[in-house]
Parts: sequence; C-alpha cells; structure tokens
Amino acid sequence: MDRETRLFAECHFRRLRGRLPSRVCPTPDRVDFIENPDSFSYADFFKGYLLPNLPCIFSSAFTEGWGSRRHWVTPSGKPDFDYLLQNYGDVVVPVANCGVQEYNSNPKEHMPLRDYISYWKEFIKGHYSSPRGCLYLKDWHLCRSPFHADIFRSFSWSVNICGRKKWYLFPPGQEEALRDCHGGLPYDVTAPAFLESCRHRGLNHCSPPLEVTQEAGEMVFVPSGWHHQVHNMEDTISINHNWVNGCNLANMWHFLQQELRAVQQEVSEWKDTMPDWHHHCQVIMRSCSGINFEEFYHFLKVIAKRRLLLAKEIGPGEVEYREGSRLDPQQIIFDISRIAEVLASVVVNPDFQRVDTSMLTPQPEDLLQQLEETMAAMESL
Repeated sequence: MDRETRLFAECHFRRLRGRLPSRVCPTPDRVDFIENPDSFSYADFFKGYLLPNLPCIFSSAFTEGWGSRRHWVTPSGKPDFDYLLQNYGDVVVPVANCGVQEYNSNPKEHMPLRDYISYWKEFIKGHYSSPRGCLYLKDWHLCRSPFHADIFRSFSWSVNICGRKKWYLFPPGQEEALRDCHGGLPYDVTAPAFLESCRHRGLNHCSPPLEVTQEAGEMVFVPSGWHHQVHNMEDTISINHNWVNGCNLANMWHFLQQELRAVQQEVSEWKDTMPDWHHHCQVIMRSCSGINFEEFYHFLKVIAKRRLLLAKEIGPGEVEYREGSRLDPQQIIFDISRIAEVLASVVVNPDFQRVDTSMLTPQPEDLLQQLEETMAAMESL
C-alpha cells in the first residue's frame, strides 16, 4: 500500500463514520471481470473492490502458475483422480449430503478421500445419480447452509481449479426481504417452493441476485456480508480462502453485536431469574457463532501487538515499501488506525463492559492507548 492509497482509505472511512454497515445496498448492474494481472495492482483491488465492498472475477491468467492447476487436473480439464488418490488417498475428509436438509444445513460424515473418489466415479457412471444421494466433499465447514454469508462477515475468494460454478450473489441487506415469518433465511434461493412462497408474500419486487458463471481457473471475490449460493455445473474442484482486514473489521464487530442481540432476545424471558444472565448470553453466543466478545478482543489484541511491533521498526524515511519487509509500512499504519477505531467502539460497548476483563493482559483500555499513541507518533509519516 502506498501513501496515496492509505489516505484514500482513511478518507473513505471518515465518510462512513457513524453509518451502520448493515444498510441495504443496491445490486450492481454487473460483476467486473479483471483480465490482465500485469495491468491490475493491489491498489486497484483495494480502491475498486475491498473498500466499496464489491465483487469481481479474476481471469484464469491470475492462477495459471498454480501447482494445483497443473497436478490436480487431466489434460481434458477433469479432476485427476489418480493423482489425488496417490497423494491424498488416506486423508480423512468431511462430506456433506446435499440431498438431505438437516435444520438449515446438510448432514456430514467423514471418510477417507479414496472412498469419496470411489463414490464420485460411481456417481459419474450413474449419470450423476446415486442411491447414496449427492455427496459433496466440503471442507468449508463454517458456512451454515447453501445460502449464506461467510463466517464473521469475512471476505473470501474461490478459485475453480477445474470445472464450472454458478453463483447467486445478494448485496448486504438484500437478504432481509427473503426472511420468513420467523426471521429465518431460505435454505435454497433457487428452490421452486421458495420462489412460490416469495410470490405469495408479494416479494416479486425484491431485487434479483447477481448471477455469475465461474469458469475453470477463474477466481471470484466475495465481499463482506454478501449472501450467496453456489451450484457446481460439472465436476469441480475449488480452493477457497476467508480473511478479515482493516476494510471489513468493523463489519465483523457489527455482526458480532447483532449475534449477541439475537441471543439476548431469544433468552430475554429468563433475564430477571437467571444469575449471570449476561455471561450466559456470551456462552450461548460462542456456541452459536464460534466466538464471543472476550475472544474478539483477543483477536484484535493478537493483530494489534504484531502491528505495534512492526511499527517500531519503521524509521524516518522508511514509510514507503521496503524490499524484503514483512509488511508494507503504509499498510501497518492503516491497520493500526482501523484496529484502534474498532477497539474504541468495543471498550465503550455496554455488553463488553459486563464481560470480566480483570484477567486480560493488556487491559483493553491500555491497548487502545498504545494504539492511539503510536498513531499520534506516525501522524507526520
């Protein structure tokens, strides 16, 4: 990140200050396709897609050097079962049965990869049908259903090593029109029963999703809070990754506050009779969401301490990119400012103030002070 990009980003967040990230966003007309890696920089991605939280597709040119695209795929573009068996056959993998709905997800089992590949071959020979149903090797274990937004409102990218996928993407807030009378989201936004339900509820006016067909080698960038559903159109292998950075850290914090409020609403009738009601809400929240407020503070602390250590290494005249550096100095400055802003919101949050922080080191207020002092020292950089 260069200085101009950092200042651009800081101006962006100043404009957003005080506005909730959950507001309904209009559906863009299209998803941009990024063709040439040589003419597209990280600054372009940062300004054009991370900050405005918009999806895009990267062409197969961005992944043509990946070893997985060379080794996992046959010359005809199909999964190389022999290579996968030879190198990973004994690995135990999670497999979901897509033909069975279990609450708002699919039941899972674990099996050696060689057993799954045997099933896969039989599934193909059976014209993509099997008495065992449609089994999906799915290591993305943190999503709850076919239609979902990624864990903790993280960003994600998904690369098709081989095969094709159809994506249905809904901008943040658009999913609210799809909830049922109990507030639940649909299991499958393409199911005839759901579409018929929408017509009965008068939801024909609901903005349609962005539809994207992802070809082999291409990468889809899914922004923070975008609900989506994906269908494999043929035999497909994909690699996916989720991450949180300074651009969507506030979204993650806002999401966690929503999750806690949902828990508090569910158990509100016991508030006056249950000792340590607020503590139990945090316990339930962790069980449902995988994290609670104390653990979110630990998440912020780990990143903050690393950035503060790196900030100490930045000397006069070293604020631009240094060859061989672990992280760009301007990126360090940006990250510290974003962590400080989110942490400032955390420490004044009434529910966080009810968390027992006596054993936390450093105390949240002390860490915030360290971040603010470091930012003040960097103001001239």
